[in-house]
Amino acid sequence: MNAPAELTITRSQQIAAYVAGALTRDYPAEVLTAAKLALIDTIGCAVGAWDDECVRPVRRVVEGWRVPGKAQVFVGGSTAPAFAALANGAMAHAMDYDDAHQMGAGHISCPCATAALAVAGELGSSGKDTLAAFITAFEVMARVGGGGPQGVGRNLHRRGLHPTSVFGRIGAAVAAAVLMRLTPQQIEYAIGAATTTAGGMVGSFGTHAKPFHGGKAAMDGILAAELAKEGFQSSNKLLELEKGIYDVFIQTRDRPVDIPPMDFSYWEIKRNGFKPYAACRATHASIQSSRKLASQVAGRKINKVHIKVHPNVAIVANNPAPQTPLAHKFSVRYCVAMGLTGYRLVASDFNEKLLQDKKLKEIAAVSEVEVVADQPQYEAHLTVHVEGEKKPLHADTLLVLGHADNPMSEDEVWGKFDGLVAPVLGSDNARKLYDLLKQFEAPGNLERFTGMVARG
Repeated sequence: MNAPAELTITRSQQIAAYVAGALTRDYPAEVLTAAKLALIDTIGCAVGAWDDECVRPVRRVVEGWRVPGKAQVFVGGSTAPAFAALANGAMAHAMDYDDAHQMGAGHISCPCATAALAVAGELGSSGKDTLAAFITAFEVMARVGGGGPQGVGRNLHRRGLHPTSVFGRIGAAVAAAVLMRLTPQQIEYAIGAATTTAGGMVGSFGTHAKPFHGGKAAMDGILAAELAKEGFQSSNKLLELEKGIYDVFIQTRDRPVDIPPMDFSYWEIKRNGFKPYAACRATHASIQSSRKLASQVAGRKINKVHIKVHPNVAIVANNPAPQTPLAHKFSVRYCVAMGLTGYRLVASDFNEKLLQDKKLKEIAAVSEVEVVADQPQYEAHLTVHVEGEKKPLHADTLLVLGHADNPMSEDEVWGKFDGLVAPVLGSDNARKLYDLLKQFEAPGNLERFTGMVARG
């Protein structure tokens, strides 16, 4: 028998109850380790992108506002939390190198971590509490936007919406609410305020607006929590399965969608995915396959390339003729061509030289993409026809590097971080920052972190 309507606990109430317990919850060691790994990755990506073309306008605007505050802009000054999160979130997502949730909720750490760090800086929170806020925000965002191949995030992509932007606002609001110690009622109002501002279009991919999605989500989430603290009221029914965000953005009656229940008995952060390549996650399995063949095709004419991909590639990474280095990250044809010609596809590879690389254009022109309906996102299959060879070359990727079941090694994580941070802060400081983040919750480390990433 169903419970009476007045006794039904809404999804927002379930989230609020979970969020309210964030600072007293015991976090298993493996969860803390996963969270610190996500911080390492996010901070590395943000610091490495502090002067990227798509970041400079955002930083100039934030600096131009001249708003006082104690929240640290990475490799910059301090300002109010919402504005610091806007800049830092844009930095974290600028290179499309930051982590990606395997179940489809988007780039969770970008808005959640940058919001938590900004609010913590303003309030003087401890590293332990900041980590708790980040973990809690990650868990909430992963559920409201997750669900796997037939879940919320993937269906948002099909509708032309970016999960990081849509649900990042909720994650950021949760992170801020934890550190601001909002009441359960205030948390519900913060979630409602964040949800009603949701947006962000897939059509922006490959432009400055995609990184802006991450920063704006972090900013709007903090704003929502600050409003709720001051008595702002909003609907607490926007996450319900009828007449809420799911109906509005996905139309669940027309298309079945796997919407995760608000079950917080397990840890989504342990299913986080990390990127060894500085390109859209949808291209990674294909990139990995192409790099396996690079030595065999070196210096030889490629007549045809056939790429079997999962359906999401056609939606988010099928730009046939990218005109900027950033747009190359969203072209599976060009990413495969880069892999075949020896590029490592790290951040420094995506520069203006790509636009003059005739070999990439030649390979992309003879490449065809086949979408395989039931192929997993972590899998790709590549066939390359080389002049003079009777049989084509094949390479398969069955489980992409960076997946939770095929994680990057400690050396690979450090190599990525060092490659991003050392050019900005210096090699010695990169090592010190990396070691500090591995012990982020230790007393005094949040303050040390702030000092290390401030502009000298």
